[in-house]
Amino acid sequence: MSDVETGTEPEHDTADRAAGAAGGAQADAAGSVRAAEAAAELAAGAAADGADRPGITEQLIRELLRDQHPDLAEHPLALGALGWDNQLWRLGDDLAVRLPWATESSDELLRKEHAWLPGLAPLLPLPVPVPQRFGEPSARFPRPWIVTTWVPGTPADRAPVTRGAAAADALAAFLTALHRPAPEGAPTGRGRGGPLVEAAGWVEQQFTEAVGLGLLPDPDAVRAVWDDAVAAPAWTGPALWQHGDLHPANVLTADGSLCGVVDFGDLCCGDPALDLAATWILLPDDAAADRFHAAYGPGADAATLRRARGIAVMRALVGLLVGEAGVRGRPGGKATWGPPARASLHRLLATADRG
Repeated sequence: MSDVETGTEPEHDTADRAAGAAGGAQADAAGSVRAAEAAAELAAGAAADGADRPGITEQLIRELLRDQHPDLAEHPLALGALGWDNQLWRLGDDLAVRLPWATESSDELLRKEHAWLPGLAPLLPLPVPVPQRFGEPSARFPRPWIVTTWVPGTPADRAPVTRGAAAADALAAFLTALHRPAPEGAPTGRGRGGPLVEAAGWVEQQFTEAVGLGLLPDPDAVRAVWDDAVAAPAWTGPALWQHGDLHPANVLTADGSLCGVVDFGDLCCGDPALDLAATWILLPDDAAADRFHAAYGPGADAATLRRARGIAVMRALVGLLVGEAGVRGRPGGKATWGPPARASLHRLLATADRG
């Protein structure tokens, strides 16, 4: 849940994109819009707390490339997306440069992606940003950075799923392929993939804040879903690979369905409920969710689904708070996060008797 469970905003390295030659013109237009939005966000963030964040510019990135990967240094370069952990710059048509610019933990997350994602990517049926090059810390920029493939598509918080059956099939195929036992030494989550009780204090803080802002129409019902998830039997199976942060800003869409998954900074192993929460967050209705569960290879027992519902509540709380901050024009807020969070909570409460 990249930073969802730690209370900070997840990175959404999800600059706009579109797959295939037929969608190329649309992708270029979407990419231009996202680049403009990212630039505006960058300016707003610099005005709010620029003293706390390193200056990353096109000139700096070109100098880094000339120093370490000179064959890439003259490719076209443009700001693509901005997250609290990393900045994403599109490099030519097929690559992107990701650089940490805020949180200290982002160094470790980039190194983790570079170490593990190349081996997992060929197994996955949806495009993902595969690390191609590594940038060593240097006097010019004292932190690691990576060059990855560029994944076409538009973030689902901006272009939600409209073709539920197709999206359910795509998500089921992706998680069936990903959710396999992780090898010894695989990374564990930063508070993810383990017992939900460990996140209870943090959830209570988010819950209290959301209630105080009037964002929860039925707080007791929301709390009941969470309490039931915490009370569910814990996962006792093998630690399975997890994306760790499947929320709308990290999943890409095209033509109403899923076309890519990005931001593997929270890649970890553990309880599959962590990723299965996506059925309430990404899919548009219960029919699509039922189709997903029928196609999902590993299957999910009742206890796993109860825990997944609790994780979906966690994500929804964050989405509501980040969305509200965006509506109010506060730094770090993203108004597009509110609608999918409200829709997710509506479905969770409407199907409480099915949990």
